[in-house]
Amino acid sequence: MRIGQKTQRTRVWARRGSRPRQVADLRTGCAYLFGAICPQRQTGAAIVMQRADTQGMQHHLDEISAHVSAGAHAVLVLDQAGWHTTQKLKKPDNITFLPLPPRSPELNPAENVWEYLRGRWLSNHVFKDYDAILDAACDAWNRLIAEPNRIRSLGSRQWAFCGEA
Repeated sequence: MRIGQKTQRTRVWARRGSRPRQVADLRTGCAYLFGAICPQRQTGAAIVMQRADTQGMQHHLDEISAHVSAGAHAVLVLDQAGWHTTQKLKKPDNITFLPLPPRSPELNPAENVWEYLRGRWLSNHVFKDYDAILDAACDAWNRLIAEPNRIRSLGSRQWAFCGEA
């Protein structure tokens, strides 16, 4: 997920008929939050990088792998981004990729996570500088991780459920 100075505007609660003011920033500094959640264990792993590229994805895979329980195996749902599908990635032994069909973001549980983070903590802000962007990204992720039931609700998919019956 891209987080930056050119922030997205989201809907806000306001009195009917009024036009609430929202801040906007046209600068282009940004960071990328690479995150993955496990709805069953109600936890997640993330890193914040300066670019969304193969190197960032490799660091993300290493971080996820380190968070997988001993003896367990993770299934990572991925869209068709170039840094997700490149053969240059060294896939950890405890992770299996589940690529989604092209142009199907509704199947990716991570899209709900990004929407939640933007709507709750990352939209309608002007970030002072790059460090403020990093702080906001880390703070938003840590707040999500502190809500285990939210992780389960955002990430659960009936078609992907493999827990106890």
